[in-house]
Amino acid sequence: MRENETEQNIVFGIHPVMEAIEAGKEIEKIYLKKDSTNPAINDIKRTLKSKRIPFQEVPQEKLFRLTRKNHQGVIALLSPIEYQNFEEVVRRVIESGEAPLVLVLDRVSDVGNFGAICRSAECAGVHAILIPIKGSAQVNSYAVKSSAGAIFNIPICRTGHILSEVRNLQEAGLRVVACSEKGTDTIYNSELSGPMAIIMGSEEDGIGEGLLEIAKEHISIPMAGATGSLNVSVATGIVLFERLRQASHVG
Repeated sequence: MRENETEQNIVFGIHPVMEAIEAGKEIEKIYLKKDSTNPAINDIKRTLKSKRIPFQEVPQEKLFRLTRKNHQGVIALLSPIEYQNFEEVVRRVIESGEAPLVLVLDRVSDVGNFGAICRSAECAGVHAILIPIKGSAQVNSYAVKSSAGAIFNIPICRTGHILSEVRNLQEAGLRVVACSEKGTDTIYNSELSGPMAIIMGSEEDGIGEGLLEIAKEHISIPMAGATGSLNVSVATGIVLFERLRQASHVG
């Protein structure tokens, strides 16, 4: 992202950032100066923890790469989207009489991958994308561009308790399906219709153990080449459109 693009999406300085928080601005992430002795920054840190807003303590050099202006050790990145309440989204889908389809992205951290996944998910009829607060890709202008604007047309929900949220889906009657190269059944031999949460894992280490334990079904995409795995955005598209094919009774 170019510097002028970055400056259009940030709020910096102790009081402006606190005002943005109190005003309910949609904040993607906040950067705080590492090892700061300023009591005001410690106050901001406590507020961020209580409101579950992602933050990271970074060296001064990182802050100056975002802006050369007087940031006072605090920079907030504003989100181009409004994150939605996950329980409310799922409830609306159920009340509409549709079978909920939720895509759970476990720490997918590449912005381009995230944007491409949002595009595929919206086209394939996914009702909501659930991501953890920690470890997920930053939603910025590049994510919007990678999604071809689809990111504005699909509910995206953040949570600090992804295991609990997925368990709640399971208790509500959704099948929880984990997709990875370790899956015991292929997507073509699996029934992918009905209420469902599909879990896709991070680029680095796949799906976390906690989510793997919750999932009752583990599926994979059959591979013919020597390469061990697919790019996560490609894999997600394949799974979602196999689900759509089955739901549409095509082929």
